[in-house]
Amino acid sequence: MSISLDQLAIGVSATISAVGGDPELRARIQAIGLRVGRRVAVIRRSRYGGPLQVRIGTSDLLIRPQQAALVELETLE
Repeated sequence: MSISLDQLAIGVSATISAVGGDPELRARIQAIGLRVGRRVAVIRRSRYGGPLQVRIGTSDLLIRPQQAALVELETLE
């Protein structure tokens, strides 16, 4: 099953299958660690459409929901 990072439930992990967007934005997203093949989990969601806290390995980062929507995931379900 394929969903985007902004749709992933809190505490669930999935594997990144693709990163979309224009080339510059895609490069920025990949530079922060969101690359194909990596496991990612949503730790927390901010209120009112604010950033998502996601974990990749032992690193936590914040990403805007608009950018998270560009990251496609492959879930195990």
